[in-house]
Amino acid sequence: MTILPLAWMFVSSLKSNSEILADPWGLPGALRFDNWARAWTNAHIGQYFLNSAVVVAGSLTLTMLLGAAAAYVFARYEFRGRQVAYYLFVGGMMFPVFLALVPLFFVVRNAGLFGTWTGLILVYAAYSLPFTIFFLTAFFRTLPTSVAEAALIDGCGHFRLFFRVMLPMARPGLISVGIFNFLSHWNQFLLPQVLMQGDESRWMLAQGLNALAVNQGYAGDYAQLFAGLAIAVLPVLVVYVTFQRQIQAGLTAGQLK
Repeated sequence: MTILPLAWMFVSSLKSNSEILADPWGLPGALRFDNWARAWTNAHIGQYFLNSAVVVAGSLTLTMLLGAAAAYVFARYEFRGRQVAYYLFVGGMMFPVFLALVPLFFVVRNAGLFGTWTGLILVYAAYSLPFTIFFLTAFFRTLPTSVAEAALIDGCGHFRLFFRVMLPMARPGLISVGIFNFLSHWNQFLLPQVLMQGDESRWMLAQGLNALAVNQGYAGDYAQLFAGLAIAVLPVLVVYVTFQRQIQAGLTAGQLK
């Protein structure tokens, strides 16, 4: 159920339009990689791809840094108002993005960040923090306290303890939640559609694919459309295949403690 649609999409991206219409389930008579080249250049998928890569890299870095730091504090330190602050963060998961689109639009515009990558990075990070903190807080609680206590006795400060000891120990959980956030940011369509209006050269990949689907649907160039979809899906497949063991380890870590 999962592999067949993906395989059909990649096979169709290497066929001509006549082959797609005449025999949609057949194999291509020749591998037409020029479909990918046309999608990359003529449909500007290459530009949208690079735009998304920059925004996702910035938002993912910011999300993981802030989320891991906050989760570590919530899991390891006792202070007044800790539970209240934690549940305020986690409560953000109850509010879908649709609920905040209108006020979010005005907030970003009034801050002078409308139509900018910086504004999109900050919004992506803000919406990803609740789940990141919720996931990593539970993960940090499963790590042995004896290692942290030994590091403190040896003279390690709190900042060095976090970056040099606890983060490496939490690597499986960081990779797992990082993959989830990557998929969410890379496939995001609604937020860029609302916050990145105007200059098409700054569009995200999802916006470009939407425009390509509309334009090529009327033009009848389905081969170029399938090629654009394949280019967009390829990074997700590469990331998952590369880190699938780490994802499984992160999801099951702490269950046998």
